Amino acid sequence: MNVVVKKLSDLHEPEKNVRRHTDKQLAEYVRSIEMFGQIKPLVITEDGEILAGNGLYLALKQMGRETADCYVMAGLTPAQRKKVMLADNRVFELGITDTDIFDEIIKELDGDVDVPGWDADLLTMLNSSVTDATGMVEEYGAYDADAVSAINSRERVDHSQPLAPAAPAAPESAGPDAPVERFVICPKCGERICL
Repeated sequence: MNVVVKKLSDLHEPEKNVRRHTDKQLAEYVRSIEMFGQIKPLVITEDGEILAGNGLYLALKQMGRETADCYVMAGLTPAQRKKVMLADNRVFELGITDTDIFDEIIKELDGDVDVPGWDADLLTMLNSSVTDATGMVEEYGAYDADAVSAINSRERVDHSQPLAPAAPAAPESAGPDAPVERFVICPKCGERICL
């Protein structure tokens, strides 16, 4: 793979891009670049259209960078360009996380959990004892004493009553006997945490 340096001003986003980049994602890209530098090239056509790496491109621009490492794919047909973009966005999503290895790596970091793209509080919790993790969870909100008692004794919890913070009810189309997923919304990051 021949990686070349290109001016960002000579590059452009595709007319259509299936991936939308949130402010949070761009902020994490910036943190990653500041921490490690540009660790992968933008994939571009000979005319500067970005096929893969649009979020990275936006983060580099946001940082005021003038150049980027790029891999140029020349001679692609319009259909091949679209296929490269679709494949790049989808193939990554098909992988799964080996949670055992993930846990091992988090433990090997020995508390140094400043990792772009990850919430440090979550990684700290994953690296904690059950007692410490329980204390951290309790900091996110207070639960009704009856709900806590039911969870601890593994009794059936009334899913129609939300645990704090409030969780949406099951979709009306699911029917009255459909199981309701129990979860809380993390007030810090907005992630759904299944219980």
